[in-house]
Amino acid sequence: MWSLKVGYSALASSRIYWTRINSLSTDLVYFSVCAASPEEIPVIRVPRSTQNRIENVKQTRGRNNINTSKAGKLLIQSRNASLNQSAGYTHGKFDEPTLCSKGWKHKKSFGDYFTVNNIKSVAPFVFGSGQEEDIKKPVKTFHKLHISKELVETLERLNITHPTTVQLQTIPKVMRGHNILCAAETGSGKTLSYLLPIVHKLHVDNEIHEEGSPKIHAAVVVPSRELAEQVASVSRSLCAPLGMVTRTIGGGRGVGHIKGVFKQGVPDILVATPGALVKALRRRYLDLSHLSFLVVDEADTMFDPSFANMLEDILRHTEIASVPDETQGPVRKAQLLVVGATFPCGVGDVLNQQEHGGGAGGDAVLVFCNKASTVNWLGYSLEEMGVPHARLQGEMPAVVRAGIFHNFQKGTVNVLLCTDVASRGLDTSRVRLVVNYDFPESHTDYIHRAGRVGRAGGCEGGEVLSFVTHPWDVELVQKIELAARRRTTLPGMESEIREPRPVTVETEELR
Repeated sequence: MWSLKVGYSALASSRIYWTRINSLSTDLVYFSVCAASPEEIPVIRVPRSTQNRIENVKQTRGRNNINTSKAGKLLIQSRNASLNQSAGYTHGKFDEPTLCSKGWKHKKSFGDYFTVNNIKSVAPFVFGSGQEEDIKKPVKTFHKLHISKELVETLERLNITHPTTVQLQTIPKVMRGHNILCAAETGSGKTLSYLLPIVHKLHVDNEIHEEGSPKIHAAVVVPSRELAEQVASVSRSLCAPLGMVTRTIGGGRGVGHIKGVFKQGVPDILVATPGALVKALRRRYLDLSHLSFLVVDEADTMFDPSFANMLEDILRHTEIASVPDETQGPVRKAQLLVVGATFPCGVGDVLNQQEHGGGAGGDAVLVFCNKASTVNWLGYSLEEMGVPHARLQGEMPAVVRAGIFHNFQKGTVNVLLCTDVASRGLDTSRVRLVVNYDFPESHTDYIHRAGRVGRAGGCEGGEVLSFVTHPWDVELVQKIELAARRRTTLPGMESEIREPRPVTVETEELR
């Protein structure tokens, strides 16, 4: 065993030195402190059981002090870097994560913060303009998607019998006349998800082209000639049994080739690269005024700066429907179908201008308050700072609220102060930033507020900024952080919907 001796002197610096105790059988540790001289050293005896408990605590602390921050993207990014958590780290079932917000209830705690980063790529989604609909229970075959019998038989000959998830979500919306933004990974069946309803609707509507007219009814814009041929190949397979024609125009072949394509007659479906399509429009080889469908495929590339100007030029030659009703009747407008793996910044602004005829543009901000009085007070503060904004709260008449939100959607103002009346069921695809000026009072309110950003049609990189100013808010913050670290749902947010029990003879008799 060992004893530690510390010598004290009024005229000299402290010295630390170790002495060894020869007895190894004793149950006591001798901790000696020199008060004046070695002859007058008092001895403090510490029981062995106490020492063992101390060692156990030290070992336990060592086990819990696990480094959760490794190379790569961070899931949790804290002001205190030691509390960061990497996206690739997973807590064990019985591990108790150390929270950034652990001490926030203390009266002297302020100025701390942490960020929960988005670590996933854009999830597959489909958004139909004009409304938000629940996705119904998946159907099993193309028959139940109301695709024509001829198309279903064509698919069966190609050994395609069951629709993919993205097709289940996309086809019904296109059939009902919605504009859509569809993001899904490569190989998920995006091409068929827009070609099937287009071919079906063109066939059913029996579009008749005037002799020699350059007007077409469906155009698919893709970034490369190779992709144009690939999409056209799928389209031809679907169109051939119905007597419909698909043609392509691409870059690198000159204006003469483009002119020759249209001399052969107007195709039912045109697949084109943006440069070739712009050339054809400028030379009036075709007319998009009667277009029924405009598809922008590979949106993550098409909205790149190298293509964006050409794409805007194409969009200016079309009339895009704002609501499904405008896609019906003899004087119809075009449905816009934007498809890709991701949507880069700029998509929302361009499409918003098309659907609403312009607008202020820019990134929109939603600021949530818990009370109408706070909305008004914050509005007065923004007025003094000269910040244009609109206010939306439950004490306003419903008609007034609808008008205010409509102006916000059009881009008349980019800052909307609101209560939770704006957190549910409203199209906020322009919003890049959600600010919780007052922290929400429940898990449900937090989910709905946060869900106003990062929606289909908006840019990537949406953020939610929350201010926590009261001790009673901290408990909810800790539950949110813990759920993020464990990658679980928030407590109480699990779905309670279950499959109905099968009807048996006994239950039927009880009815």
